[in-house]
Amino acid sequence: MEGTTRTTSQILQIRPPTYGNLITILSIDGGGVRGIIPATILSFLESQLQELDGEDVRLADYFDVVAGTSTGGLLTAMLTAPDKNNDNRPLFAAKDVRSFYLEHCPKIFPQKRGLWGSAQTLMKSLNGPKYDGKYLHRIVREKLGDTRLHSTLAHAIIPTFDIKRLQPVIFSTFEVTKGRYLDALLSDICIGTSAAPTYLPAHYFKNEDEGGRFQEFHLIDGGVAANNPALVAISQVTKQIIGQNPDFNLFSPTDYRRFLVISIGTGSSKIEQKYNAKMAAEWGTLGWLLHDGSVPLVDAFTQASGDMVDFHLSAVFQALHSEENYLRIQDDKLSGKETSVDNSSKKNLNNLVQIGEELLQKPVSRVNLETGLSEPTAKRTTNADALRKFAEFLSEERRLRESKSPQTKENIH
Repeated sequence: MEGTTRTTSQILQIRPPTYGNLITILSIDGGGVRGIIPATILSFLESQLQELDGEDVRLADYFDVVAGTSTGGLLTAMLTAPDKNNDNRPLFAAKDVRSFYLEHCPKIFPQKRGLWGSAQTLMKSLNGPKYDGKYLHRIVREKLGDTRLHSTLAHAIIPTFDIKRLQPVIFSTFEVTKGRYLDALLSDICIGTSAAPTYLPAHYFKNEDEGGRFQEFHLIDGGVAANNPALVAISQVTKQIIGQNPDFNLFSPTDYRRFLVISIGTGSSKIEQKYNAKMAAEWGTLGWLLHDGSVPLVDAFTQASGDMVDFHLSAVFQALHSEENYLRIQDDKLSGKETSVDNSSKKNLNNLVQIGEELLQKPVSRVNLETGLSEPTAKRTTNADALRKFAEFLSEERRLRESKSPQTKENIH
């Protein structure tokens, strides 16, 4: 396939899992400006890896798969796309992602102040997307350039949804060898997965397939299908194991003791309980699409899809006695403006930074399969401590693979 002649070991920054003990997965939820929360968490994780292995290491050096939806898809691209000036290093260090959000979110989601501004926003949202997306498109294309999916430095998985075909489209580096039409520009993929209904316009583009024909894509926010992409990532890896990909030939698809999964949410407002059956019973189309500055229908399906994944993975990892291999970091106690996906005021963005930093000091929580709420584990370990432990696992795994990899031995000789 043109443009994809490099082998996996040449593209990826981590040796294949077959030389190690674990399959490592990082998953990042969607959530608009709340992407600042996982950006803060990931900056901390990368700093812990740097303390162990040196300041030049990046997250892409440790994870077999990085998956992200919507704003998480943009984070995935930033952390795995090669730098134009150094193609074996990622475009962004994790510590720089938060600065990107703080600088550009106010221009992606420009805020109109006062009663007249609110009225203008309301009228615009009744007749089309709340934002035109032009600045988002420009900055994403500027940063990602002509980089295509196959070039990422870790396996990247970004869910989207095709509104014309009414089905999910999973852009995955595992799949590009099967069909060139999926080897799209990362910029197009990011714009597509971020096209949240009512907020940003759907994204159309076309890409050439193996026969010289063009495949059309009519994409909206991947959160419609998988706002929490952790299960999509595990499924993609499972397909490789079943398909006997040599990079995974020593693994069983049901051995969750050998999966190491970090899943990071963008926060939710469950504790606020801002909707109820009485008010929803009176909503028509407009009510479901606009209520007190939020979009209940979008809130419902994105929260539902994210929670269902966490329910499933929590149950499976517990059933297979591998719960220590699955870390979900999520704050379900957001309230007020901090729950917004598009409030880009300086005050709110800085508040989201603080929420991310405070989340690091909160105890590790797991979803209660009965109530649906996250509850602290018995050990009362903080998220920061858990990430330090995971950093040790990741560092040990990387060293093991490098010690056993024939490519490493060839480089030494």
